Amino acid sequence: MYDLLIKNGKVVDGSGLPAFRADVAVQDGRIVKIGHITEGARRVVDAAGKVVTPGFIDPHTHFDAQLLWDGFAKPALAHGVTTIVPGNCSLSLAPLRAEHRMKLVGMFNQIEEMPLKAFREGVVWDWETFAGYIARIRKGLAINVAPLVGHSVLRLWVMRQAAMERTATEAEIAEMQGLLRECLDAGAVGLSTSFVDMDERLLPVPSRYADAAELDALAGVLGEYGRMLQVVPEFYDADLTIARLDQLAELSLKHSIPTTFSPLFVNVDTVEAVARVMRRVDEQFDRGARVWPQVQTRPIDISFCFAVPSLLFFRMPNWYRLMRFSEPQDIIAAFRDGDSREKLIGEAAAYADLWPRLTLRHVNTKANRPLVGKTLAEIAALRGVTPIDAMIDLSIEEDLDAHFLSAGLGHNDDAEVGRLLAHPRVHVGASDGGAHILSFSTYGDTGYLLGHFVRDLKMLSLEAAVKKVTSDTASIWGIPARGLLQPGYVADIVIFDPQTIDRGEEDYVADVPGDGSRYVRDSRGIDQVFVGGALAWSSSGGYQDAHGEVLPGLAA
Repeated sequence: MYDLLIKNGKVVDGSGLPAFRADVAVQDGRIVKIGHITEGARRVVDAAGKVVTPGFIDPHTHFDAQLLWDGFAKPALAHGVTTIVPGNCSLSLAPLRAEHRMKLVGMFNQIEEMPLKAFREGVVWDWETFAGYIARIRKGLAINVAPLVGHSVLRLWVMRQAAMERTATEAEIAEMQGLLRECLDAGAVGLSTSFVDMDERLLPVPSRYADAAELDALAGVLGEYGRMLQVVPEFYDADLTIARLDQLAELSLKHSIPTTFSPLFVNVDTVEAVARVMRRVDEQFDRGARVWPQVQTRPIDISFCFAVPSLLFFRMPNWYRLMRFSEPQDIIAAFRDGDSREKLIGEAAAYADLWPRLTLRHVNTKANRPLVGKTLAEIAALRGVTPIDAMIDLSIEEDLDAHFLSAGLGHNDDAEVGRLLAHPRVHVGASDGGAHILSFSTYGDTGYLLGHFVRDLKMLSLEAAVKKVTSDTASIWGIPARGLLQPGYVADIVIFDPQTIDRGEEDYVADVPGDGSRYVRDSRGIDQVFVGGALAWSSSGGYQDAHGEVLPGLAA
């Protein structure tokens, strides 16, 4: 008598080999048999007409804080994601001294657009070490977690204030090496760092003060464990990205480690630049280096309101400083003041093509609800003002809680994105799940891959796409016994309808601690999701009492 028997499904096993009809039997959380199975089971699932695959792995998330109040990492599980990698971009919630908690919160707020109030009301700070954080998130965990440790927090722990001022001494580097070993022993699957991010003061994050010797020393520790180095390069410049890529390749070759950089976007004006980056990726792989570029599947859509800072305005210093460093009443006062408003509008004129295309997507007042769904060009015509004036006026009327959408900012050329995703050395990732919760929904990238690029555009085969987000990711990251449907492997399993799988529309939901809201997407076509053989989510019953794991590193 098996614990679970999935019958009559089309098995796409994650290997990239052709799909086949078979039953899948699970016992004690592991796959024990695949084929024609006549024995009974305590739970039998008829998957006729459905596809059965390994659970999807998301290698670039920021669920670090959300896991403290939501062990399901909602709605990731509902999209078939059974394993997440938090701790990217040099930021993790451990190791962290009590004196640096608010500093880290400020960095999460600036870089990942996580609300300060969510940290204040949703986080009980009862750990400092990485092992302590792991013990904390294990409570109520329903999804598998393969956490990175952030370079910036390593520097903060060892160097304190000096981490944000200078390079490290040899003694400090040695202490960071020891601390990194402790984190890897506790379950970290690698180290993340950043060459671009800024803190809440708009100054470089601590990792950006590290020199090449420091990064080399830490990569040496990763080499002892065979673990990953994740990097955010200067992605806005192809030459700088290629230079970082070359640096990663040398570290990969010297220390025999995998490396990954994210994000890599392809826009109308960056097609040749991205082609140059990928040619260098191929050259470095041919040398034996492992430098995996991470590419997201979805277009870049950004929502914003003036109640919180938005990275959309980062290239407009007056706007961004106002949003970043002002109280709501001061922002409204600046919008109403003639001189201040004129200065802001003058700066916005450099992006004149942007404002008319923005869509009003959320308001609270009854008077403005008929305008929801209209562009600022349409609203401006109704009111007899300019689009930028319409945006400012609506923000005043809604006490800064008018939300606007800038859709299709980039990464939206299906032909170019599809070709990039199909590249054998492209790592599908960069979802940013758990971050930017008021800017865009970071959920449904796998559904968009399988629905849009596989079913609709036929730019990848179903088998190739599943391999990208299962066994490829598990192999790249050194995650054992996951990513394939084979006897002996952990039974992380997704059952979905290939004709309907997709991501849903963005919804604005109030489920963030501190009375906060965020944008999310429901899944489409996902039928059931199993974690370690236990039902974690189903389309009929929602989230279930599953038991996720903190995945151990190779050293464990």
